[in-house]
Amino acid sequence: MRTGLFCVLLCWFMPAFAATPSLSELAETSRWQALLHINPGATLRDKHQSYVDDDTFFLADSGKTDPLAELEATERALRAADSPARCRFPARYRFLSEHLGWQHEAPFSHCDDYNEWRGAIHAKRAVLVFPAAYLNSPSSMFGHTLLRLDQGEDSAVWLSWAVNFGAVSTEADNSFFYMYRGLAGGYPGRFALVPYVQKIQEYSHMENRDMWEYTLDLEQSELDWLIDHLWELKDINFDYYFFDENCSFRLLELVEVARPGSELLSELRFAEVPVNTVRALDERDIISSRHYRPSKSVELDNLRKQLDGAQQKLARALAEDPGLAESPAFKAEPEATRAIMAAVAYRYIRLTHRKEERTPEVAKRSFALLTLMNSLPAAPVPETRNPEPPEKGHGTQMLGVSGGQREGEQDFGELTYRLTYHDLLDNQYGFLRGAQIEGLDLTLRSTESGQVKLEELDVVSIRSLAPRNRFMKPLSWYVEGGLERAWAGRRRLVRYIQGGAGGSWLWGNWQPYLLTSVRMENNSEFGTFLTPGAGLDAGILYHRGDWQWQLGSVGHYFTNDEYRSSSQFAVQWAMTRQHGLRASLERENRRGGYDDEFKLQWRWYYD
Repeated sequence: MRTGLFCVLLCWFMPAFAATPSLSELAETSRWQALLHINPGATLRDKHQSYVDDDTFFLADSGKTDPLAELEATERALRAADSPARCRFPARYRFLSEHLGWQHEAPFSHCDDYNEWRGAIHAKRAVLVFPAAYLNSPSSMFGHTLLRLDQGEDSAVWLSWAVNFGAVSTEADNSFFYMYRGLAGGYPGRFALVPYVQKIQEYSHMENRDMWEYTLDLEQSELDWLIDHLWELKDINFDYYFFDENCSFRLLELVEVARPGSELLSELRFAEVPVNTVRALDERDIISSRHYRPSKSVELDNLRKQLDGAQQKLARALAEDPGLAESPAFKAEPEATRAIMAAVAYRYIRLTHRKEERTPEVAKRSFALLTLMNSLPAAPVPETRNPEPPEKGHGTQMLGVSGGQREGEQDFGELTYRLTYHDLLDNQYGFLRGAQIEGLDLTLRSTESGQVKLEELDVVSIRSLAPRNRFMKPLSWYVEGGLERAWAGRRRLVRYIQGGAGGSWLWGNWQPYLLTSVRMENNSEFGTFLTPGAGLDAGILYHRGDWQWQLGSVGHYFTNDEYRSSSQFAVQWAMTRQHGLRASLERENRRGGYDDEFKLQWRWYYD
């Protein structure tokens, strides 16, 4: 009996006498490493060091490279009850108090600024927000991710806060200069906490971007860790790199603070595309639900598609002259149709003038159309049918193996690697129609002689074939550059930059396009260092189910009287989400001759 009672008492009091972990043990824990943003090997830069590039974040001189030294300095700085360092590092204090058994009833009673901020910033739910790709801004062409902190599960989102990481740039930087400095790490990056309604206006209304919202499966204590750490990151600089250490990468670091050991950054990342952040969270069951928020242009398009051609034409005219509401043509339509036409006209005006100060004339037309809408039945916006979650698309890297034959019965084999991320013939599920974004696309070719040569290196290739209609008339454009083999006396490797602009249209599953094209080529056979040429790039795309087709031709006439064109017919079958089979037939024309080439390629997509 006594023995049993003694065992019960021993088990009861055992935790009280448990050994306190040493600081060296705590320095190796996942949460301390996450609080310091130690690189576990996710990128080649700063491996096993802190990503933070700001001396004010560290209490030890060697804190960036030595987590133990930083923990020892932190323990000394936070031990005193009235320590000002507690006001600066509340998450670090929470970490030490839990592991070292510090018992303080009001550890932040002297921290007025922190208490005021913490009283305003509270959340019951965290939502990862993914504004989809926006090709008309090169700095936004891969999309973006930010974190939304909701005050309650059913609270209005305009009362929420947005956590955003971005480059600290200036208004003088244009999009291409921003991209260049972003690639080279020329900007510092910082976390910012702003009202979420500002981001809604910026992405959905101002840039016409669809938004996907992913609720994270985080408990309240995990959210508190994240919020306290945001205070520690206030005005703290990180390096910003467009391809890897970007907005999405940093959000993964925040989730690691909330839930250490998630291994979100356990794999080496050459490029952290925002959609991969969503996939990483989804694969680890951190996402509990998703919600699609269409852009204003998508809502307008969904309304427009309920009208036939003549009705759309009348709705477009109504936007310019609301007085047409009294015309016989308008009044002859059924009441429900008139309501849709009025809603389309009103939304069109709001959308086209969203970036400029409203003039009295525009305000007058808007008011007249709003009055007309109020006199008619409500015209609800149809929901987008089967929206495609971007994380369910194919992987962002690609490895291809090809075999084919070129003019003269010369057989060849090819190996292709693409770092990122999608072209016009890849499986379209989850991607923008008519959008192509490729970076570092390398092809090696071996012929019957056994010699392996560089066939092509596309540094960048971007196409935006945004279809036009009566209401939206976006500019289609493209730009590409790198190394490729072209004819100049013989088939040789040349350096080039090429681009152009024009229009694209959508007729059912068919999408024709016509673009002007300008090319600058550095060719050892040509007499000048750079030889310009101009021409046209035209073709048609076809999409149906798992099949993608393209027939296109591009030609240039150079200032040295050289002429060159290339015509191609290509088709791809999406075997699965991550595998595709592509066949292409190409003819390269030149002054005095041509070459034909057939190629069959298997493509494997992965992250």
